[in-house]
Amino acid sequence: MDFETKRLPALPDVVAPDGSDVRVLLKTQRGGMAHFELAGGRASEPIRHRTVDEIWFVLSGRGEMWRSRNEQEEVVALEPGTCISIPVGMHFQFRAAQGEALAAVGVTMPPWPGPEEAVPVPGKWSAR
Repeated sequence: MDFETKRLPALPDVVAPDGSDVRVLLKTQRGGMAHFELAGGRASEPIRHRTVDEIWFVLSGRGEMWRSRNEQEEVVALEPGTCISIPVGMHFQFRAAQGEALAAVGVTMPPWPGPEEAVPVPGKWSAR
């Protein structure tokens, strides 16, 4: 079959290398989509991707995203409606505000190849 339909799974499929809960959605040969959720008050593990670009769209919750590459670094607010890009090789880390989970959908291009894709890097915040 060359097309699919899927509802958001009730439970996470896996814990991502950054520590967020992941519900795998769909993929094609050129990209994949997943739902990410990080519990309130938690910070992810800082990582970079070896081969994939990502685009995130925040659905609910509030938090912050740190991104850094070469001499460029920024922290941006994450809230519903925010869309961000994470180019291949960029160091990044995110955290959820106290008291509410942060949820986003993310698209990877090409599709996520597996946990070896994420490489630990020094981060902005202490992961918890």
